[in-house]
Amino acid sequence: MPGPLAGLRVIELAGIGPGPFCCMMLADQGAEVLRIDRPEGPAGGHSADVLGRGRRSLALDLKSPAAVAAVLRLVERADVLVEGFRPGVTERLGLGPEACHARNPRLVYGRMTGWGQDGPLAPAAGHDITYIALTGALWSMGRAGQRPVPPLNLVGDFGGGGMLLAFGIMAALHEASRSGRGQVVDAAMTDGSATLMGAFFGQVAQGRWRNAREANLLDGACPYYDTYECADGKYVAVGALEPQFFALLLKGLGLDPSRFADRTDPARWPAMKAGFAAIFASQPRDHWAAVFEGTDACVAPVLDLEEAPRHPHNAARGTFFDRGGMQPAPSPRFSRTPAAEPAPAPRRGADGAAALADWGFAPDEIAALLEPGGAAV
Repeated sequence: MPGPLAGLRVIELAGIGPGPFCCMMLADQGAEVLRIDRPEGPAGGHSADVLGRGRRSLALDLKSPAAVAAVLRLVERADVLVEGFRPGVTERLGLGPEACHARNPRLVYGRMTGWGQDGPLAPAAGHDITYIALTGALWSMGRAGQRPVPPLNLVGDFGGGGMLLAFGIMAALHEASRSGRGQVVDAAMTDGSATLMGAFFGQVAQGRWRNAREANLLDGACPYYDTYECADGKYVAVGALEPQFFALLLKGLGLDPSRFADRTDPARWPAMKAGFAAIFASQPRDHWAAVFEGTDACVAPVLDLEEAPRHPHNAARGTFFDRGGMQPAPSPRFSRTPAAEPAPAPRRGADGAAALADWGFAPDEIAALLEPGGAAV
């Protein structure tokens, strides 16, 4: 099946991190994504390049007027353009929103940055860790008395960045279907990571969350919402928050429920955690996985990147597939228009001639752009 976004045409100005992640999500669900790559650089095309999968590649030198003119012609037939440069770069190239909307008023112009298109830090460099540092997200993760722990680049780049941009693009496309007008989507990783922290800011405002690490229900302070080391040095994750789930946790650990009537009292948590830790440390991880498998105790083995694809649940759902290494399958899933397995990432410029032809360029125009010595490479 082609996926629910079949027929959607997306131009991606090649970048790194959240922009490609956004375009991967769109391509996974059937959108036709044409990536404009630089003529020079890594060849690409690795079968395990997850973020680059599912699109075609056209190599153009955007410093060339002919290349810019070609992209503007592509824009005329596109629904979406995605760029992840610093503010003002595409304007200087002649591919900013004003130039693109002059060619296609319905275009949704997606912009992915760390700080946003305006504000004092907008022109500055940064990375995921610096963006989430300014929103309270980084501060909130880690153990008490220790440094904040970088959560990979899940919060800024991918959750607060690429997914935010994908959501913004789809919202703008919905509005354009009614108004006939496109618009600019200004997706900033600072904004997105702040949005992801919404529930916790809300709890702070209600006096239900302490402004400290490992001091709250969901940040590792609570003994029934934490990880525990097992006898083999591996770990289990425990999330038995509700009373009925907590009762099943105690049953699996062989503990008397009458000892835990005051389980919600934070003063009791250190001793409770020490007791749980001693019990979990008495057996290997997979013993505890078997004890709690299929129950509502909310206990799961903490799997590494090699183990996760082999877990029976993930295998049954096809959560991962193998293409020169394991990678996640497209998600979410759709009942009528399921996504196909995405095509491998293209080699740089490999699809240029075919893509240009599909987008309305004549053979002589393609030759003038792409042949050795052409105007745009």
